[in-house]
Amino acid sequence: MKKIAVLTSGGDSPGMNAAVRAVTRKAIYNNIEVYGVYQGYQGLLNDNIEKLELGSVGDTIQRGGTFLYSARCPEFKDADVRKKGIENLRKRDIEGLVVIGGDGSYRGAQRISEECKEIQTIGVPGTIDNDINGSDFTIGFDTALNTIIDSVDKIRDTASSHARTFIIEVMGRDCGDLALWAGLSVGAETIILPEVNVDIKDVAEKIDNGIKRGKKHSIVMVAEGCMSGEACAKELSKYINIDTRVSVLGHIQRGGSPSGADRVLASRLGGHAVELLLSGKTAVGVGIMNNELTDTPFDEIFNAKNQKFEHSIYNLAKELSI
Repeated sequence: MKKIAVLTSGGDSPGMNAAVRAVTRKAIYNNIEVYGVYQGYQGLLNDNIEKLELGSVGDTIQRGGTFLYSARCPEFKDADVRKKGIENLRKRDIEGLVVIGGDGSYRGAQRISEECKEIQTIGVPGTIDNDINGSDFTIGFDTALNTIIDSVDKIRDTASSHARTFIIEVMGRDCGDLALWAGLSVGAETIILPEVNVDIKDVAEKIDNGIKRGKKHSIVMVAEGCMSGEACAKELSKYINIDTRVSVLGHIQRGGSPSGADRVLASRLGGHAVELLLSGKTAVGVGIMNNELTDTPFDEIFNAKNQKFEHSIYNLAKELSI
């Protein structure tokens, strides 16, 4: 293998730059030329591709976001459109493509591997939602988690001062890991997730019982994929008369300098992606499971039956929030 390309796609996550850096430097160490695709799959269609050198990724490991930029490209689902992107790789004799992103980004990589056998594709899980099968953790999850914890710690001061119930809405469309882990970390009274059916009447009763035994404030953690914070507040008001406030943390969860854990994870996964290309692997996503580097075929990653959810953590959070 002489040439590879790397791109970031979908929602940005802290640590993407560290992953690009690892891919670039690991490849150059193995005498492979590296090309950066700017603006994700849209950049692949627009031929916005430039050769990367060692210096291209200098001073990037500590930066949030992605210096390669990212963009949504729904038209890449069309086979005729993909041909244009594939041709832009072929004309540079690129033999491998590393895609850093989430589920949709992986699907684009899978299609390329199916339609162009001479180009190997590897997925690297870059998403704060932690919603990619085949890896215990995704790049950006730890940083986003710590951002939420820091924010809620500050909100709790106000909640305590005014004896209010605060409803915190965090990201997580189909996966509630951010809400789950953050909820456990901040001692939330209730965690509402897409994976678990929760009766709002029971939530109201729990808050009311806490008030009766002297609690001055409560924290309710809600994953956006389950319901909005405002909808949660409205539903609670049907069963209990309390002073509530809603905080939607929004896109601050995606930003910021990556944590040490995310920098190490991104470096390990990026380096492993290059190793897999050199070994001839294609159409797989890299991951880390039980602290061991792994690779999982895209078909298995997309299989909903393999969707992970830490029931033990959820049950522990319930037991500790009595």
